[in-house]
Amino acid sequence: MFKKLALLAVLVAVSATLAGAASANHSWGGYHWARTANPFTVKLGDNLTTADWKSDLGQTSADWSKSTVLDTTVVTGGAKGRCRPTSGRDEICNGSYGNNGWLGLAQIWLSGGHITQGTVKVNDTYFSLPQYNNSAEKEHVMCQEVGHTFGLDHQDTSGASLNTCMDYYSNQSSSDTQSTTPNAGDYDELLCIYDPASAGKTLSSPPHTCTGTGHLDSTNTVGATALKPPSGGPTLIPGKAKYVTHLSDGYTLITWVIWAGDLHH
Repeated sequence: MFKKLALLAVLVAVSATLAGAASANHSWGGYHWARTANPFTVKLGDNLTTADWKSDLGQTSADWSKSTVLDTTVVTGGAKGRCRPTSGRDEICNGSYGNNGWLGLAQIWLSGGHITQGTVKVNDTYFSLPQYNNSAEKEHVMCQEVGHTFGLDHQDTSGASLNTCMDYYSNQSSSDTQSTTPNAGDYDELLCIYDPASAGKTLSSPPHTCTGTGHLDSTNTVGATALKPPSGGPTLIPGKAKYVTHLSDGYTLITWVIWAGDLHH
């Protein structure tokens, strides 16, 4: 169930009413962080204001770091205003962003197909409501939004649980912990995106062939300092899940959206 808003990727969580099938290959356009070696580390800036969100981010960081090609580490947040990005890393924020329809939102800025920075926002306006205010739903959203910033799309948008945070399942209580962590298919897809040895390889979770051309790069965008890409983004239309916006200076903004009402229609 989750959201992404990025300069090349904006992900706002859109929900299960947007029917969709399960996808073995769930790389989003081959977008990836440029790096010269694996594993690499993505810094997750903690701009969160409550203990429960901080705990969710810590769990999310630990879960995604089980990948053999990437690690994450939680660091002091550097976002300003309403979650401005920082070059070379992700900034993670919560706030009462209003009754705007989205539960969570993730953004990635791309240049030449490479992710240069990312943000994740979770919307306390909705998470203060009983239907969303449980630890499992919060962890599902946090895990999914951060996963989008690595270049992952959804595995499934039907509302069923594939027991991955990259699906649209809706957790109804804190004891319902399905779909709150990555599954083997997510770790396999990260291999497809980032591991040169996996190109064309058949993976087993679920069975599929890597269609990407995982490769190392000659430069790094992870941890790099670069000029900020231009601002701007799409007008979000309820019910529409993905957007592509071409910005100046060669940047592209991609937006994923999961709408809060769709998760509990």
